Amino acid sequence: MQYDLARNELGHTLGITAKMANRHGLIAGATGTGKTVTLRKMAEAFSDDGVPVFLVDVKGDLSGLVRPGTMQGKIAERIEQFNLGGESYLSGYPVSFWDVFGESGIPLRTTISEMGPLLLSRLLNLNATQEGLLNLVFRVADDKGLLLIDLKDLRAMLKYVAENAKAFQVEYGNVSAASVGAIQRALLTLENEGAANLFGEPALNLEDWLQTRDGRGIINVLNSEKLINSPRMYSAFLLWLMAELFEQLPEVGDPDKPKFVMFFDEAHLLFDGAPSVLVDKVEQVVRLIRSKGVGIYFVTQNPLDLPDTVLGQLGNRVQHALRAFTPRDQKAVKSAADTFRSNPKVNVVEAISTLGVGQALVSFLDEKGMPTPVEIASIFPPKSQLAPISVEQRAAWVKDDDLYAFYKDYVDNESAFEVLNTQADLTAEQQKQAQEDNGLFGSLSRILFGPQKRGEKLSPTEQIVNSVAKSVGRNIRNEVTKQIMRGILGALKK
Repeated sequence: MQYDLARNELGHTLGITAKMANRHGLIAGATGTGKTVTLRKMAEAFSDDGVPVFLVDVKGDLSGLVRPGTMQGKIAERIEQFNLGGESYLSGYPVSFWDVFGESGIPLRTTISEMGPLLLSRLLNLNATQEGLLNLVFRVADDKGLLLIDLKDLRAMLKYVAENAKAFQVEYGNVSAASVGAIQRALLTLENEGAANLFGEPALNLEDWLQTRDGRGIINVLNSEKLINSPRMYSAFLLWLMAELFEQLPEVGDPDKPKFVMFFDEAHLLFDGAPSVLVDKVEQVVRLIRSKGVGIYFVTQNPLDLPDTVLGQLGNRVQHALRAFTPRDQKAVKSAADTFRSNPKVNVVEAISTLGVGQALVSFLDEKGMPTPVEIASIFPPKSQLAPISVEQRAAWVKDDDLYAFYKDYVDNESAFEVLNTQADLTAEQQKQAQEDNGLFGSLSRILFGPQKRGEKLSPTEQIVNSVAKSVGRNIRNEVTKQIMRGILGALKK
């Protein structure tokens, strides 16, 4: 099985081998050279074979996927040129629109706990000391069974840890007031960028993305016109998504076709300014997620935008034209040329600079996993409408989606903020009733802190900790000491 994508100058059809589609890929090229058309054509080919797809819509021009294209202009010329079957070639696709801000798609959310401290540190642009404190806060929350769902939960937890620093010092380490303040300020900045919309419930269930409709895979389109203005939020979310898939999907080895395919546009944002430890972990996930049946395709202007360790994992390549106007451009052209398997009939360095719109240098993995010699080819036209649909049409499409009813409303469940605030409100009353409640609180205190002297009153700190533990549930003796397991990028293991 092959996903036909292009045709070379000799009339041979080229495409990605279905069994090798989970070996990842790269779509590169300068602005206006046809990257978006290639991305669309790939997404359509996967969907036609029943493979669900996720792609990022950075420019807001991919909504036309829901409508069949029209036989006119260059589309008609390409269809006739390649003898693709005329009107019957054109088709619309099953699409679910998503939007972190909930404005032009189904609201897309995750939780603070699910993102984990590593990616959240990246999102907040924390230094090593501040990241260490954030890890401490997560560990305390995990150990106490406190849920971190949204930003106010994290603020409440930071305040709680700071106020009770001495109580946690021995087990968890020092709590720096300066670092707490720095994280709080970073949270305010993040909130101003709209991150409050990203965190909350109901959180995304990835199974909702792994669906088919009428035998074709659902194309999940994330509207990122606004999200891309917050590069750190954009990159952290995509990295979390990749980590979640890695942690949740079972091992499938080498399937006959991929289980899920993701396209990350503006891929350089995933790595710009990222610490080496994060880049190493991303490279590890990219290498290992193949066995989960997931293919990841990075879309970027310049192959040099990606770390060499990641670039080396990308077996299926489509290279559109690059402009060699500057020394860096010339270096990029040479680097891109060196990544292809040579073909004596193609001068790659020269070709990269002279490719026309819709043309590309292509090299795909064959059935044995070997890259084919590089060839100059023309990309097939997409089957769907190139122009985006209207705002009104998109809004109607979103509301007709079966998933919209479940995700549309924000639900503020009880979590760390509510639990800790409740205990803070009750502190004065608990102090007054300490003698009266000594039997109950004493028994719980002995569980958490060891034996207590007769007649000794609990400190306010002990009362808060005990009350938090009580609110978690009747099985606190088991839960309080049970550490939540986190995976390779800090995502929760479920």
